[in-house]
Amino acid sequence: VQLQASGGGLVQAGGSLRLSCAASGRTFSSYAVGWFRQAPGKEREFVAAISWSGGSTYYVDSVKGRFTISRDNAKNTVYLQMNNLKPEDTAVYYCAADPDVTGRGPSDFGSWGQGTQVTVSS
Repeated sequence: VQLQASGGGLVQAGGSLRLSCAASGRTFSSYAVGWFRQAPGKEREFVAAISWSGGSTYYVDSVKGRFTISRDNAKNTVYLQMNNLKPEDTAVYYCAADPDVTGRGPSDFGSWGQGTQVTVSS
């Protein structure tokens, strides 16, 4: 499966953005999808993930209550709604997918899209 992330941009603290991860491939609906982010000088970190059905979602503690992951399998797209953004959310955001995810690390996902930059100004 091939992935393309979009929707990043520059926003003030407290603002919102919605990231999209569009996928190609007829089997996308059987893939779990995750969002990761990487700030300059830092390791890539898990942000959120959603099961293939959308029935289960997972978040890193720092974004709980502010970010929402969802998917529309009819459109082969996964979304990350980000509200109440903070300067510390500034990073390049990546979406990733895998048919058999057993963890939340980058190595647990086999397919990656290019990143989209999110910059939150204070």
